[in-house]
Parts: sequence; structure tokens; C-alpha cells
Amino acid sequence: MSETRVIRYRTKPECADENARLIAAVFEELAENDTAGIRYIALRLDDGVTFLHVAVLDADDNPLDSSAAFTAFQSGIGSRLDEGPFPATATVVGSHGGVIGG
Repeated sequence: MSETRVIRYRTKPECADENARLIAAVFEELAENDTAGIRYIALRLDDGVTFLHVAVLDADDNPLDSSAAFTAFQSGIGSRLDEGPFPATATVVGSHGGVIGG
């Protein structure tokens, strides 16, 4: 059974680009390792400082737990944030196109 997690937060303006760079590194590592068990999207909203992550975990083990790039992203995140993070578990009501779904 899959679990959907949603995390929203706002970075300090001077930290937003660095935050985006660190997120991009996570996706590069996931692609390089052909990581299974997770469907994941990270969005930067139009204000430039708010980020939204949606992860659907299809396995008992979260592949991000063993990701060096994700560890680097989480390291010092508190100093980059202006607000949040606000994590929540969500239920997929509908999905189209295979981006995120249940």
C-alpha cells in the first residue's frame, strides 16, 4: 500500500536558489540510481520562495533515507527556511498522466 506525503515550506529569499539546486541534486541521484519505490515531485511556486514536495512511497522503506543528496538537502535546511516545513500525509483523490497517483 502506498503512502502520500506532502511537505510545504518557504525559504528565505536569499536561500531559494540554493534550495532549488539541492533539490535538483536529489533528482539527479534518483535518476542515476534508477530508484524504485518512490514517485516524487518538487515544485517551486511562483513567489520564488515557496516549495511543495509530493512523494508517493510504494515500499515500506523510503529510498530517500539512503540518499546522500537528500541528506545534503536536509543538512542545514533550518537555516534556509523562513516558514515551515508543514508536512502532511495525504490521500490521492485523482491523478492523470502518471506524475503522482495512487
